Amino acid sequence: MSWWQRILSGEGAVKPQRLDYLNEGLALERQGDYDGAITSYQLALRDDPNNVKTLQYIAIALSRTGRREEAIRQYRRALELAPELSGAHYGLAYLLIKRGDLDRAAEHLRQFLAKPPRDPEMTRWVDFARETLGQLESTDTPLTADGTAT
Repeated sequence: MSWWQRILSGEGAVKPQRLDYLNEGLALERQGDYDGAITSYQLALRDDPNNVKTLQYIAIALSRTGRREEAIRQYRRALELAPELSGAHYGLAYLLIKRGDLDRAAEHLRQFLAKPPRDPEMTRWVDFARETLGQLESTDTPLTADGTAT
């Protein structure tokens, strides 16, 4: 087969490679470039709009840039797709506390604690969620915007 026939048939053609936007976003986030990470996560969502992992990562990056309402929307979207997603319940709960929506925050902490992560490295986050939920359920221990007792 001649080179011309290979080109026309597509054999031997160089195929463009898709960028791994999710990993690019994670790398940018590690470097502290949250806006760049958000852009990469948005591109990843364009390729796979129902990827709950990407939705959680974008929510975290949005939270870190102070874009709480957008982060809340991303967490809720992730929970629509996967209602048992404990990380989304956890992140959403603390954003709702900052918003002052304590009843809904408590509900999301309960859902997080119903199936907490079993990873030993997550123990401090599970303990913090239990402590925060206890404070939310107690009428005499008000919380600050970051979820800690006053």
